[in-house]
Amino acid sequence: MGYRLLTILALIGLAACKNEAPERTVAVSTQQQVPVSMQGVQAKQLFGAKPAASQQSSAPFGGYSKGCLAGGDMLPETGPTWQAMRLSRNRNWGHPETISYIKDLSAKAANQPGWNGLYIGDISQPRGGPMLTGHRSHQLGLDIDIWMRPTDRLNLTATERENISSISMRRDKGAYVNSSWTKQHHEILKAAASDPRVARIFVFPGAKVQMCDDEKGNRAWLHKIRPWWGHHYHFHVRLKCPSGTAGCVNQDPPPPGDGCDDARQWVQDILFPPPPDPNAPKRQPRRELQMTDLPQQCVTVLQSP
Repeated sequence: MGYRLLTILALIGLAACKNEAPERTVAVSTQQQVPVSMQGVQAKQLFGAKPAASQQSSAPFGGYSKGCLAGGDMLPETGPTWQAMRLSRNRNWGHPETISYIKDLSAKAANQPGWNGLYIGDISQPRGGPMLTGHRSHQLGLDIDIWMRPTDRLNLTATERENISSISMRRDKGAYVNSSWTKQHHEILKAAASDPRVARIFVFPGAKVQMCDDEKGNRAWLHKIRPWWGHHYHFHVRLKCPSGTAGCVNQDPPPPGDGCDDARQWVQDILFPPPPDPNAPKRQPRRELQMTDLPQQCVTVLQSP
């Protein structure tokens, strides 16, 4: 019950997109060798200071919320069916498979009426790792935030990309979709989840339930659409570890089934919040990650030219 209460609080705005779903714990030796210059410094400060990718073969190391990215690729700021948003953040970097996925999905989105492609939000920093602000995950170059706003223009200036916002799709604190939700959103999310490279996609509960109610054909793709707090201005795609990346730790697969009953339970908890659990543990402030918390390879990623 305590977990559900935290979910409700987060859905009404006390938490946003910073805690993007449980995943496997990555075991890292505290005895690893960390250069003196990196000791006592928050890992996010070290990774946030790197303006470009490392000159290494592309590989993610660790887990989505405790890892880094070697040899990342930059998503071009503008393409035939996409634009990267908030360029000042320098978060349009990812594993090559992620960049390929964005290009493929945006081309499919461009076939939807009223859409010319996709607006792409945060992927990762040039070398992945913990971010200076915001996300807890997005550390491997395998997470993508995709705006819910239809792409009516693909000629936005850098200034416009800093100042316009996406559009919220939720109503009643996330229990339902609002009037901005369209069939095109359903079809784009269906295409996104149907790609075998995808591990899961996070959306607000009302969107998941709406898709469950509307889908009359093949429902297998719904398995990957998971309810999570926030995620009403964008949906969050998480890719599986690419083949051959031994240092990458996959998230456990979603539970069996289409997940629709679970999403409906989330909605019920939004509409009729359970009473507080007096025995629920008190939330503790999250400790900032140090280099000793990350895989040993992340030191080399930072040291690489």
